[in-house]
Amino acid sequence: MNIVEPIRSKETLLRFKEELKSRSHRDYVIAEVGFQTGLRISDILPLKVSDILDHTHIVIREEKTNKHKRFPINNRLKMVVEEYVRETGLGMDDYLFPSRKSTGKNPYVTREQVFRSLNAVAKAVGIKDKIGTHTLRKTFGYHHYNHFKNVAVLQDIFNHSAPSITLKYIGINDDIIDKMMAGFEV
Repeated sequence: MNIVEPIRSKETLLRFKEELKSRSHRDYVIAEVGFQTGLRISDILPLKVSDILDHTHIVIREEKTNKHKRFPINNRLKMVVEEYVRETGLGMDDYLFPSRKSTGKNPYVTREQVFRSLNAVAKAVGIKDKIGTHTLRKTFGYHHYNHFKNVAVLQDIFNHSAPSITLKYIGINDDIIDKMMAGFEV
């Protein structure tokens, strides 16, 4: 498995979102769910409209951990999803991200499709770091940590066993090492 990076720069993140929305409204909304909640892509894709609309939290059983979790729906995410549902005409029982080639086996978009879309947009906006579907979750964590400086809460959100794992996961340790080594000479 390749290690992917968060999108650290807020300006780059804004350009990334704008470019993604111009290419695919669906993929933009998928990204916003990840950026705003920190959910894994395996928990985002099977969401139904009824899991988000008219709720204050997304309540799921995580695919990877099988743990029951709830994630707040902030105002930005609520607005983005409401606009998307209105434009697409999706009903409450529909998958939020239906596959255009819907089959009984896979009624919603695949992780591979999202991966390709995210990488094409990253290339278009000049992102050189490795980008993948996990970039959404890592970007959430990176900016959450930089805003609140509370690794304990982030550790709980991510179900990590130690703060050091969380800091490494979101790239904070790399940033600290880079900053310290930049001016260091022997």
